[in-house]
Amino acid sequence: MTELNAEDARRAIVEHTRRLAEAAAAAGPDAAVPTAPEWTITDLVEHVGQTQHWVAEIIERRITDPTQLPTEMAVLPTDPREWQAWLSESAQRVASACSDDALDAPVFNPAGDERPGTRFWMSSMLNEAVVHGFDAAAAAGRPADIDADVAAALISNHFAMLTAPTWRMQRPKSAHAIQGTGQTLQWLATDTTDDAGAWFVERRPDGATWQPATKQADVTVTGPAGSLLLTLTRRLPLTGREATDISVDGDTDLARHWLDNTAHVSG
Repeated sequence: MTELNAEDARRAIVEHTRRLAEAAAAAGPDAAVPTAPEWTITDLVEHVGQTQHWVAEIIERRITDPTQLPTEMAVLPTDPREWQAWLSESAQRVASACSDDALDAPVFNPAGDERPGTRFWMSSMLNEAVVHGFDAAAAAGRPADIDADVAAALISNHFAMLTAPTWRMQRPKSAHAIQGTGQTLQWLATDTTDDAGAWFVERRPDGATWQPATKQADVTVTGPAGSLLLTLTRRLPLTGREATDISVDGDTDLARHWLDNTAHVSG
């Protein structure tokens, strides 16, 4: 599975949260978030900061029992002028919690896969900062740059989540919808090296699987890793190459069905 090393992941969480905070300040607290239509910038900032503090506490306390997860959430400052400092604090806290000592320590992993809990949470927090950073940038009318290596790691995390043991319990409709009879989807990044930018998905009767590989598929979706990530998280459309640099070869309806049935729970 494509992963960033821990130091790069921690640095990216802090950097992308900083960009998110700057975009949020430019957009203003009441601005609508076009890529998350039910949210305002206030909602987005609160969600990201609270989630970072909540996860940091889980890791700091080495919580392994889901019944012991924190029940109180950090409070968003009432003055929007304090939000950048608040987000900087939450990002630094969760990055520090994901220390080298914590990486393989016993910590609850909601996905139930083979990853130690801290490594799961570190990928999740990076995903939050990057994808919601794009949301904030869209609200502010700003471009949002995503490094290809960061995007590739998050795409791998995305597929790991969708095929994790607990996905069927958490999202039974999604898990059922992405079962199949052998349909295959290939996702290819144009700006990464080797198989770091190749994800092959097969829809099997017992559930979907994925592997980092390049194979013949019923549909192949190709583009920069950042565009693929934003398409997979339904921030960019599948079609419309002039806007996304994404090309689709094969059964477009198969790719669209996948996207329509694989939204994550939050934002």
